[in-house]
Amino acid sequence: MLENNGQLFIVATPIGNLGDISLRAKEILGGVDLVLCEDTRVTSKLLARLELTPSTMSFHEHTDPAKRQEIIERLKKGAKIALVTDAGTPAISDPGGFLVKDAVDAGVTVTPIPGASAFVAALSISGFPIDRFTFMGFPPHKKGRQSFFKEVAEAEHVVVFYESTHRIDKALEALKDVKKPLVVCRELTKMHETIYRGSAEEVLQQLGETSMKGEFVIIVGK
Repeated sequence: MLENNGQLFIVATPIGNLGDISLRAKEILGGVDLVLCEDTRVTSKLLARLELTPSTMSFHEHTDPAKRQEIIERLKKGAKIALVTDAGTPAISDPGGFLVKDAVDAGVTVTPIPGASAFVAALSISGFPIDRFTFMGFPPHKKGRQSFFKEVAEAEHVVVFYESTHRIDKALEALKDVKKPLVVCRELTKMHETIYRGSAEEVLQQLGETSMKGEFVIIVGK
């Protein structure tokens, strides 16, 4: 149910399979005044599939601070606004976190609408002990990349992070000397979903035999 005052809804959307949208997410997206989207073209496809026609506006890492403030002012005046990313849960390795902080600081009610998250889905099928783990987002492209992988190698518990199709081979090369098991998930919930298990070198070999295209979640075991 929507409250009478302004509310910001953080709405998780499918990471591939549109069947993973929740009934609650559909209800919220159909009832708000505005849906903020990482890419309106991507979200419009989901909304069309759900037969919903809310107003949409782009919101991403390059959004001007002034525009963020305009959104907060609308919320303070009573607007119901949903924030979505292209796939998964907003604010997780995503600039939506800035808007959430702005809303909290302004006293606006922020409500999570849970759903798909790629790293949680990957952890659930890893087979590793995940009572304690560290999520590290995406590795830096240049500066800090070596330190990132050093931290991964020295971790005493499970580590999970994302990597793009353009750098997955370099990430696995950086983990070749780490004597820990890996689970690498490619294109989770999509048609070409593939799970690779083994050492970094073994996973590299498996990838070479299939495809390096797609979005990846890398889990480094203990």
